[in-house]
Amino acid sequence: MLRFAPSPTSNMDIESLRVAIFNYIVAKQLNEDLVIRIEDIDQEKNIDGKDKEILEILSLFSIDYLTAAHQSDSLKYHQKMAMQLLTKKKAFSCFCGDAKLKELEDEAKENGKPFVYDGFCQTLSDEAVLEVNAPFTVRINKPEENIKFTDILKGDFDVRPDEVDAFNILKHDKTPTYDYACAVDDMLMDVSFIIRSEKYIENTAKQIHIRNSLSYTKEIKYAHLTKISNIPNDLNSVKALIEEGFLPSAIANYLVLLGNKTPKEIFSLEEAIEWFKIEDISKNVTNFDIEKLRFINKKHLEQMDEMRLSKLLGFADLDIGKLGKIYLEEVSTLKELKAKIHTIFEEKTTCKGFESEFIKLKTCLQDAPYYDDFNELSKYITNETRLKDESLTKPLRYLLTGEETGPDISNIYALIKNYLGEIIK
Repeated sequence: MLRFAPSPTSNMDIESLRVAIFNYIVAKQLNEDLVIRIEDIDQEKNIDGKDKEILEILSLFSIDYLTAAHQSDSLKYHQKMAMQLLTKKKAFSCFCGDAKLKELEDEAKENGKPFVYDGFCQTLSDEAVLEVNAPFTVRINKPEENIKFTDILKGDFDVRPDEVDAFNILKHDKTPTYDYACAVDDMLMDVSFIIRSEKYIENTAKQIHIRNSLSYTKEIKYAHLTKISNIPNDLNSVKALIEEGFLPSAIANYLVLLGNKTPKEIFSLEEAIEWFKIEDISKNVTNFDIEKLRFINKKHLEQMDEMRLSKLLGFADLDIGKLGKIYLEEVSTLKELKAKIHTIFEEKTTCKGFESEFIKLKTCLQDAPYYDDFNELSKYITNETRLKDESLTKPLRYLLTGEETGPDISNIYALIKNYLGEIIK
């Protein structure tokens, strides 16, 4: 079992999507299930509707999964297992207030040492605990020996007990802390392989310690992905990339390609499943390259079925799909392509430098009979208006496309001739 565990506290970012994609690919390769776990334990930070948005994004990228669960639904299990740890003296009630903990932290800082809990509450007798009428947290005992694990990308780790410490597993309101909830849920979901961002690697020893304390012996493999740097702030969310006209297929292509050796540059997720190796992902920080993404996006648009492209542009006409392909000579995203098509159909009131010619041409075209061939239309316009050279070509192009330059006008006319009534208005 593999899991993708996003948080509904912000927009899904590019690195999170990459984690989701890699989990999906590896799950397919191993013929194992993928589950989505919405980590919504921190209720105050949750944004209404973000959980649904996350699942919609995964659907856009054709990432299928066995089930989607909310971490908060497992609260009773988190609490039940904490009780087991308390009963077996593997955890203890901690009555230390924020002021006391701050004092210990400041003292450690002054001595140039990392903060380590002093273990005071662990020494309290059961009788003393019963007599205390104050809020408390639950802390797990510090491990008695080093926590060792191997990461497929980062290598071997050997973490000392003081680095793990006696940390909180339940807060004052008896809801679980992040590491505790993750560790318990990975047990409940029978997770065997965890692929996530490298920012969580420091949490790994704590989560292993929790499972060890609960006598859970199943081995879990780890792969912590290195950071993607230089992502523009305005494009750091998947939603923003989609709104800018990048196709899900192209974004997925780019994220698999990033920091990886692939047999070819342009591919689908289905193709990547055949040859992807998580072990080959770069162990160094990778740089986000928007121009590379634009190039890949353009290639995916070029390969797209023309009717499908037409529908993405707001039509259901093969000719509009072909028109979109022509304009891919100039643009790279669906948003830019839509703007080109929109410009063709928007009302034009004048053409700078050719104002009078524009009026003549517009009137002529509004009265013109239907011509299948652009050259025949040109002959008709010339005879009717007596315009020629730039006085004809410049305003005519502008009337038909909304632009003064662009692809061959005869090629464009062949695809918009059935829309002249809408265009010349």
